[in-house]
Amino acid sequence: MSITQQYLLDTHRARQLGEPAPPAPGEHDWQVVREWHDRRQFRAVLAGHPTHGRLRRALRRWRSLWPRALG
Repeated sequence: MSITQQYLLDTHRARQLGEPAPPAPGEHDWQVVREWHDRRQFRAVLAGHPTHGRLRRALRRWRSLWPRALG
């Protein structure tokens, strides 16, 4: 059963029981992504790591080593 079929079945059941319809699939995706990002930042703070800029800093460090590696 696909997500759409399950959603339609749940909506039909809710309508028959007089309950509010469930949220549509994908309606809260951005909220989930935001919460996941916040949780990663929180864990980084607890571990004593910077919360952002880690990738850029790693690339800068790698780029600074590149000329010496060719040398």
